[in-house]
Amino acid sequence: MQPNLLKQKLASGQTALGTFIFEFNTSGIARLAANAGAEFAIFDMEHTGWSLETIRQLLATSRGAELTPLVRVPATEYHFLARALDMGAAGIMVPMVESAEQAQRMVQFAKYPRVGRRGSAFGIAHDDYRGGDIVEKIESANRETLLLAQIETKGGLDNLDAIAATPGIDVLWVGQFDLSNFLGIPGQFDHPTFLDAISRVVAAAQQHGKIAGVMVLSEAEGCVWLDQGYRMIAYSGDLWIYLSALRAGLKGLRAHADGRG
Repeated sequence: MQPNLLKQKLASGQTALGTFIFEFNTSGIARLAANAGAEFAIFDMEHTGWSLETIRQLLATSRGAELTPLVRVPATEYHFLARALDMGAAGIMVPMVESAEQAQRMVQFAKYPRVGRRGSAFGIAHDDYRGGDIVEKIESANRETLLLAQIETKGGLDNLDAIAATPGIDVLWVGQFDLSNFLGIPGQFDHPTFLDAISRVVAAAQQHGKIAGVMVLSEAEGCVWLDQGYRMIAYSGDLWIYLSALRAGLKGLRAHADGRG
């Protein structure tokens, strides 16, 4: 497996910035994100309806980009985690992680023995179709694969310390919209209950040597999360970035056009 520069950067105490991909399953999307400065891209399967075949093509066209490709799978199931990794994902995000047992299943499905139960196939996409020492490949994959557990339910909060203490979990990722929903305060991101929850996540991450991460929809919002100790930030998603930029440009042009008359 290629060295995971994202994982190395986070382990060194630095901050990593990237984005989500929800809509544009094109051959250039990873390179576009990389050229904009994204250090990682998370290809989403939870909300997009994208198949593993679509993810396969996105990962294949990401290999030459200067960013780390990650996949958010829709559920904690072996065939999602292991197959995404076999296709070349450098890491996996799992939604709605609610217990240490679920976090342990993530590790089991993503890591080779003796750490986990991932089935082995080599000389395929994840190792760039190369030969080489099998033991070295296993050790490299187990070491370099990044695992992100989403904390976005009351159950996840109730078992936060146990999830954070799970060996092999690297990132505690807040899903703020779901989290606020499950706390009974949908969209109330300034509510004391929500603020307490996100403080607990970053505290648990720091206590257990993990990283706290989140997706933000604006620069200002991202700065707030950074100041709270979150070190892995996804800036928005492809469709919202496109919508915002197009709307702003057209609005400005329309105002100028209308003002001339």
